Amino acid sequence: MYKKLAILSATLLISACSGMDNTNQDIVKVSKDTLQHHHWELVKIDGKQINLSEGYKAPTLEIGENMSANGESGCNNFSGQGELEQNQLRILKVIMTRKMCPEDVMDIEVAYTKALEKWNTIQLTSHSMELKSEQHTLTFQLKDWVN
Repeated sequence: MYKKLAILSATLLISACSGMDNTNQDIVKVSKDTLQHHHWELVKIDGKQINLSEGYKAPTLEIGENMSANGESGCNNFSGQGELEQNQLRILKVIMTRKMCPEDVMDIEVAYTKALEKWNTIQLTSHSMELKSEQHTLTFQLKDWVN
């Protein structure tokens, strides 16, 4: 009888714990220190997966020393200066190469670079980053060069 009760209790405890929402457990406080020295790859714009023409890579973002920013926008390379204020990020003084690419790649590039220049509220976890503005939500996955 006690053995059955112990097994039932353990089963209930395990199912209760597995049903708990763990999404907030790995949220990271946003600061210059937590943003710098990471390589991020864009995986979604407004909840839609990034799909590019063959031979093109997903846009990336790296925040370096003193909040310098650089990356690929799908077709072109860019660099600029990141600015962080009260959990919001934007990239200023953006310079970029000016290659022409297929329309689908250029559409993503335009949405991506325009979004980076606006103030974006950041949600940061140990493996992802979301930048949200009035126009777009950019979802990134951490792809550091060295783990």
